[in-house]
Order: sequence, then C-alpha cells, then structure tokens
Amino acid sequence: MSFTTVTATPVAAEPLRWPAAWRNASFRVRLLGVLVLLLGLVTVLPRFFAFIQARPGVVLPDPLLALLPAHDVSGPTFAVIYLSIGVGVVYLLPRPALLLRALWAYWLLHLCRCLLLWLLPLEPPVGLVLLRDPLVDSLIYAAPAPITKDLFFSGHTATVALLALSVGPVRLRRWLVVGAVAVGLLVLVQHAHYTYDVLAAPLFAAFCFWLSGRITSGKHTAPAR
Repeated sequence: MSFTTVTATPVAAEPLRWPAAWRNASFRVRLLGVLVLLLGLVTVLPRFFAFIQARPGVVLPDPLLALLPAHDVSGPTFAVIYLSIGVGVVYLLPRPALLLRALWAYWLLHLCRCLLLWLLPLEPPVGLVLLRDPLVDSLIYAAPAPITKDLFFSGHTATVALLALSVGPVRLRRWLVVGAVAVGLLVLVQHAHYTYDVLAAPLFAAFCFWLSGRITSGKHTAPAR
C-alpha cells in the first residue's frame, strides 16, 4: 500500500450532513466509540511517554542528519502543523462521514505509534534541539523531563499526511501534502527525528486511513428505524 494509492481514493463525494448522520444508529455507535477511545488515549499517553522517556534505547546512524546542521525551527514547524489542523477541521466538521473516518484513522495512527515506540526503544538523534510545543507539552507530555524518545514514527508528519488523505478537494489535498513535506523537513532540521521516522510517517498514515475506511464503511445514509 502506498501513499499515492490511498490518496487516489475518491473521498470528495459527501452528501451526508449531521442531522441525517445522527439519526443513523451505526454512525452514532462508531462516532461515540472513537470519541471514547480518543479520550482513553489522552488519559493514558502521559504515563506511557514518561515510561518511554525513562527507558534506555539505541542511537541509530543517520547519514542525512549528519549532513544537516541543527537549528531550532519550532515556530515554523508548529505554525504549519496547527494551520494544517485548522484547515482540515474546518473542511471535515460539516462532513460527518469523512470526519468519522479521519477520527478513526487518527486513533489507529496513535495506536500503531505507541506499539512501535514500545517495540523500538531509541535514543534521540545526535544534535537534537528540543522541539517546543506549548500545548502538547503541557497536556500530553506531562513528565519531569522533556520527551525526546517518541521517535518512530514522526507523529507530527503523519498527522498532516493523514489530513491530506482525509480531505476531498484536490487543491486542498495538495497544500496539505506540501505541509506534511514541510513538517518532515523541519523536524529533521531540528534533529528531533531520524530520517527513518519521517519517511515511515506517510506510510503509516496511509495504512491507518485505509483501515479506518474498513471500520467506517457501513452505510450512514438511511436513518435508524
């Protein structure tokens, strides 16, 4: 499965609106289910990342990072990320079926990432400059020390790539793809991730988006009886 293949999926046709969607029992169960799962994720993540940070790992060789001088580009990085999230949310909110699929894909993305972080203990790249995110650092990464070992794969890059997959208009999708590429390059300049973390991110985003399509593929057009 490739990022290109999944982006070719026609997701723009979305006639369903919230009143009709909410009348459908299948839609309500799937939506409430993923919201509960996301809430549970937010509850568990601080302790999980504290465990990841305390665990010893290995340093990977990375020829590309060795060529890149490290700089603090936290500001541009999160400007692109939050602008992309804002654009994606504005597009998805009036389109319940697409929003449902995006939420499931986002939960699956974090599930995959937590599994891989647990299986692959890594030390941060040489030359790391701390990536500062005031919102997430205070709400999710609540730990005595900064979290630097949440490496494989890049959640920032994968999130913007997932938004690109979730939206319909080709022009908007292209801008979000550019945003995902920009975020991937910026976290490398920051030395906050290995090159492997960034390259793997869109692949996992594509897989989770495909899998979420299987979960949410039930018909939501007919009201519940």
